Parts: sequence; structure tokens; C-alpha cells
Amino acid sequence: MAQKLLHYDVLERLGEGARSTIYSVVDPATKKTYALKHVLREGPKDLRFIEQMEAEFEISRQFNHPNLRKSFELKINKTMLLKVAEAFLLMELVDGKTLDIRPPSNILDVLDTFIQTAQGLKAMHQMGYVHCDLKPNNIIRSDKGEVKIIDFGQSCRIGTVKERIQGTPDFIAPEQVSRRPVTIQTDVFNLGATLYWTCTGKHIPTLYTVNKKGENSFLLDTRIDAPADLNPNVPPALSNLILEMISTRVQKRPADMDAVVTRLELAKHVVLKQINPGAIPTPNVSEHALHDTHEGPAVK
Repeated sequence: MAQKLLHYDVLERLGEGARSTIYSVVDPATKKTYALKHVLREGPKDLRFIEQMEAEFEISRQFNHPNLRKSFELKINKTMLLKVAEAFLLMELVDGKTLDIRPPSNILDVLDTFIQTAQGLKAMHQMGYVHCDLKPNNIIRSDKGEVKIIDFGQSCRIGTVKERIQGTPDFIAPEQVSRRPVTIQTDVFNLGATLYWTCTGKHIPTLYTVNKKGENSFLLDTRIDAPADLNPNVPPALSNLILEMISTRVQKRPADMDAVVTRLELAKHVVLKQINPGAIPTPNVSEHALHDTHEGPAVK
């Protein structure tokens, strides 16, 4: 491993992605630590990964939210013939592990993690952007339970029609596969698919994975097992929300992240009340919303 990248001292190799490697580095002048993503162009097809890094920088440098990783600087090196050779993205260093490496250990941790994740996505949506690639390894959770959403290389303006299919097969929304405009509900689907995996350890079928298997390309929501049927510790309030979030029909999904957060907080209220009956007051919500949260099993 190189001892220096740009003028930064390399502390540790943190991980690898598509044509990229991420390091923890320190600025010898200021002693501040950062994450530094490095993309090396080895062939013509690698240019798109550098373009994604440019897109990530343009969006994430605007962030000022505790659940979104911020970027600080982008540097692109070119050859003598002015061809792009490599790129570096300096980012906030996040202390924690991604959910695919260290998933939440219980339902309360799941709810806290995804409330924070939804709040981060809400902040993106208020800025006019969608993430478009929410999945377990793009959510970092610290030992203290603090959450950061990372990797904004596929993020774009709400309403964008992508030139090609972009997303992760097991978490991709039907409109991404069909190359229709991506919206807030696209992130709702990606988040729901991630929540489904976190609660059950299983992936949902998506339009992309079904087509790859040569099966009928029509996805039926009724063919997907309810999370509560796969994991008895998942309360019905959460199970029902997840099924709505991953609906193949955009109109059936929660309208925005405010709606998702409200439902997650109601599910958290039910779980807490089951753990310690009488200690938690009933929140001031509509009777319809509360109806969706009753009859959950005790969480161990």
C-alpha cells in the first residue's frame, strides 16, 4: 500500500468498490483525517466510474446533514495527451461498519437505523436529489448507533431518466429497470428492499433478477413473503410498511420519507410499549395510523 496519495499520509485501506479503493488518510499539515476514494482508469469503460465520482462530488459537497456523508474535494489527473488517468475524492471519514458487515442486532436497532436513514434521504429529496442505490453496504452504522448514507455516484435529480439501467440487482426498483423517471418513491423502494433484507436475511425478487432468470417478467407483490412470516420478531406494523415500500406500483408506496419515518416511529413505539407496558405514552397520531401498529409480538 502506498504511503502517500496526493499529499495525504495513508493510514489504512478501508475497502474496495467498482474500480475504486477507499483509504483513511491524514493531512500532515492540519492533522485532520479523511476518507479518500481513488479510481484508476485502466480502460475506456472505466471512464464512467470517474464520471460517477464527479457526480458524487457535485451532489455530496452540498450536504450538511448528520446522516449524509459530505465530500470536500475532487482531483482528476490527466496524461500528457489530456486523457483522464485517475481521480481522487476527499470525503468525511465515517467511523463504523456497513450493514452488510454488521447488521443491527435487534428490532429496536433496526428501527433506529432506518429512521435515521430515512431522515438522510429526506434531506436529499428536499435538495432535489434521489440516491438511487440504497442498499446495506451504502449505510454505515457506528458503535453508538449513528448512521451515515454513503456512495452518491448514481444519485441524480428527481425525475431523471437514466441512459442505462443503474442500481443493484437485489434492491433495484422496477422503474429503474424499465428506465422510467426516478423519483422519491424510487428511494422508498430501495430503502424498503434494504429493510426487508435487514429484517429477514433474504432478498426480494426484483424485475432485474426475475428477468435474468428467464422467468415471467411480471412481478406479483403477493408472491413476496411478509417479513413477519420469516421473522416473528418483526411487528406487523413494520412488516406491513415494508411490503408497501416494495410495491411494484409506485402509487402504492408511501408518498415520501416523512410518511416512512412516521410509520417507523409508530412501530418503534409499539415495540417499546411491549417491552415496558405502561411506561410509554401513546403518541398523538390518527386512529388509522395506530390501527396499523397493533398486535405485534414481543421482541426478544
